[in-house]
Amino acid sequence: MSLLPEGASFEELVQDYFLAVRGAGLMLSALDAQLLVSWAEAKVPFEVVARGIARSAEKAQFDARPGEPLLRSLRACRRQVDAEIRRYLQRAAGGTGTEEPESGAGKRKAKTWEETRHLRLRATLAQLAVEAPALTERVALLLERVLVQVPEEPSQADRQEALAFALLLRAMPWRNRRALWREAQGDPTSQAGLSARSRRLSRRFRLIALVRRRLGLTEL
Repeated sequence: MSLLPEGASFEELVQDYFLAVRGAGLMLSALDAQLLVSWAEAKVPFEVVARGIARSAEKAQFDARPGEPLLRSLRACRRQVDAEIRRYLQRAAGGTGTEEPESGAGKRKAKTWEETRHLRLRATLAQLAVEAPALTERVALLLERVLVQVPEEPSQADRQEALAFALLLRAMPWRNRRALWREAQGDPTSQAGLSARSRRLSRRFRLIALVRRRLGLTEL
C-alpha cells in the first residue's frame, strides 16, 4: 500500500497514526469516528492529537499481552488527547490570559506549546546526564547541537524529540540496542493490515517508547 497523499485530511492522518501506534489494522467504529470529528473541530495541528495518542499507547504498552493491540479503540486515548489539546489551545492563546513578569519594566508573553515542550525536554536530558554518567557526553552533544533552536511548529518538535532519543539509543551498549530493536519489531502477523508507512511508524513509536522506558523518561 502507498503512503498517504500529501493532501491527506486531518482525520486521515489521525486514523493512520492511531492504527500504526495500535500495531494492527482496524477500521474506526462509529463512536471513534464521532470523537475524531470533535478533535478536528478543535482546529489543532495533527501532531498535538498524535502526541496524546502516543502517550496513551505508552501507558498501555507494558500491560498488553503478546500479540494484543496496545489500544482497543480511539476512545481509549481521549483523556490524553483532550489534555494535549487543552494545553495547546491555552498556550496558543497566551496561557490563561496573564503574562509572566520579566525582570525590569517589561513583560513577556506566556511560552508557546513548542517552547514549553522544548524546555521540558532539555531539562529532562540535563537531569539524565546527572543520573546516568555514561550518557553525559551524548547528552551534552544533544543540548549543544540538536536541541539548540526552539521548534516553530509541532512537527518540528516531533522530529527533534525523535532524533534526540535515536541518538541516545546509539549511545547504549550494542547488546542493549539489539534487544530494544528486536522488541520494537512487534508481532508481524498482527500488522498484516497496515500499510508500509504505518508499519514504519509503528516500529518507530515502539522503539522510542522503549528507549524512554529504559532511561526512565516516561514523562515529558
